[in-house]
Amino acid sequence: MIRVTRLDGTALFVNIDQVTWIEFNPDTVIALANGEKLIVRDAPDDIVGRVQDYKRGLLAPAGRDRRREATTLRVVE
Repeated sequence: MIRVTRLDGTALFVNIDQVTWIEFNPDTVIALANGEKLIVRDAPDDIVGRVQDYKRGLLAPAGRDRRREATTLRVVE
C-alpha cells in the first residue's frame, strides 16, 4: 500500500493492486478496480515513484537473503 493525500489534507493508504489508472487534469484522479475514484493532491509521477519503490521493497529482502545464504554456505568434508 502507498500513502496519498486527499484534497482536504487527510492521508489515505491505497492498495496498489487495485489501481487501474491515474489521470491528471488538473487534479490527480486514481481509479480503483471497484469503480471508486479518488481525487488526491499527489502528482501522478510521485504516485508512480511510490509504487515502484514499494514493489522494489517487496523484492529486495528476498534477494538480499538469498545472497547472504549463498555466501555463508560451506562445504564440510
